[in-house]
Amino acid sequence: MAMKKNNGSPMLMVGTSADKLTAISRDPSKMQWGIQDISSADAGRTQDGVMHKMLVTKKRKIELEWVLPNAEEASEIIKAFDPEYVYVRYWDVMDNRFETRHFYSGDKTAPFKWFQLPAGNPAFGTKFATVSFNIIEV
Repeated sequence: MAMKKNNGSPMLMVGTSADKLTAISRDPSKMQWGIQDISSADAGRTQDGVMHKMLVTKKRKIELEWVLPNAEEASEIIKAFDPEYVYVRYWDVMDNRFETRHFYSGDKTAPFKWFQLPAGNPAFGTKFATVSFNIIEV
């Protein structure tokens, strides 16, 4: 099921600069927002058992998954997130609005459900089980 905000905007727009973003033609089937605490290198527990978190910053992490994309959709998604760093416009849970932030992506997977549906079938073509990966704020 595609996820759209009420205004009909695509859930994800991606590009190599913040002012040149392109919509991903198919919204993700799963988009899980998260925030990671980044602690100082010398953070940790002392011998008295006290945790010294020493928070340096917080970074967004978004888990993305598309279920049963066709070959064209899978290729578009992988290519959009192929550069080392990308700008992504997405709905941010904490800020309660669309945000554009700088991300890098984790390892990408696209398990095959390699089958051809018969010509004339509205879903004709090769399908993948999923395309999934995380994006992590720079």
